[in-house]
This record gives sequence, C-alpha cells and structure tokens, in this order.
Amino acid sequence: MTFAARVAPYVPGRLVAALARLVYPRFEPELARLADLCPPDCGTAVDVGGWYGPWSARLAARAERVVAVEPVPHLARLLESSTPGNVSVVRGAATDRPGTARLWLPRGDSGERGVSSLIRRDIHATAVDVPCLTLDGLGLRDVHFVKIDVDGNELPVLRGAHELIDRDRPAIFIELESRIQPIAPIVELLTDHHGYRGWVLPHDTWLPLAAFDLEAHQSGTSYVVAQGLLRRVLTPRHPRYVNSVLFLPEGRRPGSFAVRDDGVHVR
Repeated sequence: MTFAARVAPYVPGRLVAALARLVYPRFEPELARLADLCPPDCGTAVDVGGWYGPWSARLAARAERVVAVEPVPHLARLLESSTPGNVSVVRGAATDRPGTARLWLPRGDSGERGVSSLIRRDIHATAVDVPCLTLDGLGLRDVHFVKIDVDGNELPVLRGAHELIDRDRPAIFIELESRIQPIAPIVELLTDHHGYRGWVLPHDTWLPLAAFDLEAHQSGTSYVVAQGLLRRVLTPRHPRYVNSVLFLPEGRRPGSFAVRDDGVHVR
C-alpha cells in the first residue's frame, strides 16, 4: 500500500477530495485537456466511478449536468456534499443488469485507493454488497460525455449502456488496463459494434489507438504503477503510463489540437 493510501483514512474526506482534484491533472493529463474530450455544448456528462470527484468537479464547469455513479457508500456521500450543485450522485455500481452485487476491496481499504471493483482480483480481500444499475436504466438524455473507471468491469458497463451509446453517440473516456483484463474485447465492442475510434495521449499529441500498441506500452512501463499517485505527481519526468483511451464516433477527432496519423508512432 502506498503512503498516500495509508494516510488517506486519517485525513478529512473534504481535504482529500480537494487535494485529489488539485493534483489529478498531473497524474491524468487528459483531465487538464478536458476541452479535447468534452464538447463545449455538453448537456449531460456521466462519471462512472466518481471516487473523490476529480472528474465530476471539472466536468461540472463544462456540462449542464453531471451524473456521478459511485458504489462506495462513504465516497458517494462525500461527492454529494462536496461537488457543485449541477452534479447528481447515484449510489451504486454500474454494470449490465440491476440488482445487488459484491464490491471487492483490498484489505484495510474502504475505497480510498480507488481500486474497488465488482471483478475480484488478487489484491482484493473483503467485500460489501452494493446496489447495481445500468446506465440505460437511469433514463438519461442528451449525454455527450461518459468517463468510465471501474477496474475490470468495463465490458458490463458498456453493455448496460448500449442504447445510450447508439442514441446519443457520446465521447467515451475509459480506463483500460491489460494487467487487469484483456483490452481487445472492449476495443472491438466500441469499434466494430458501435462505430467508434480510439485515441490516446502518450505525450502532447493525440494518436489513433490503432497506431499505438497499448498493451506493449503498459508492459514496458508497468513499474510506474507501483510508485503510487503521490510519487507520480511529484516526479513528472518519469515515463507516462497510458491507461486511458478516448473513444469518439467515427469521423470525430479530439478537440482542435494536432492529430498525427503517421510517422514514427505507427507500428
């Protein structure tokens, strides 16, 4: 367990949330370039896996309405009390069917590390029962952006949102970790079935996912993950570990920044 994860339970939740929102763009630079991801006329943005709210808070300044989905009870309560007024918090875990499921957590962690999941891994030791829901079942409309960070449960979340995806064609920013689950089925679902194209930001230029070997990159930089959030924020020169992909409907590109389709980045 990292130092930040050990001390988080002893620090007031609002302070942890404020710090997370402050430093997270250094850890996840796509958040600092939200204009590339989320259209300026965004009606509804959805934050699946709200955690301490770094995405919800920033999306609230860009979207008319933000819906944050968070299964950890005390984190959901914190989001309700610490996010802007246009953020609605849904207490539960997004998946492909309503009901109840077991949310798995590491030993000694009640959600602070942000690695809880409906999919049990070797890091998980305890579980709590949480309500489940589908994004389609929330009755949302005018959805222009969806962020998904669920540590292995990505496919069920997407299956439970297939109507929303086909109807509203939102930008989808999703965490993909080859060390947790195979990436290919998720990419195939969004590209082949829904007609999306993936983009990654390894440096300062967006690249097509098809021209970037994400699994090889993650294998070569996996040691960065063990350093923890605090060390990665304080040492920005270390190699970037890319674990998020922006999926856009075919024909759309990220923001107005330069996009490189060929050159040294192509296999």
